[in-house]
Amino acid sequence: MSRVSQFEAAVSGHVSSIAIAAGATIAAGDVLMVIESMKMEIPLEAESGGVVKATLVQPGDAVAEGQPVVEIE
Repeated sequence: MSRVSQFEAAVSGHVSSIAIAAGATIAAGDVLMVIESMKMEIPLEAESGGVVKATLVQPGDAVAEGQPVVEIE
């Protein structure tokens, strides 16, 4: 049985770009997406490795701090 984890947005803002896709293998420190907040681009880095199960947002979407944005197994 695989365990699903979620990565959350660290800041409120808009998704500028997404660097991963479902099925991709990631490692701790990989950039998952970039969130634009207060005219700054803030990369969201993976806290741990795994396989991306789903991205829960799209470029241009508004996100709130703490909102789940990526699921990994």
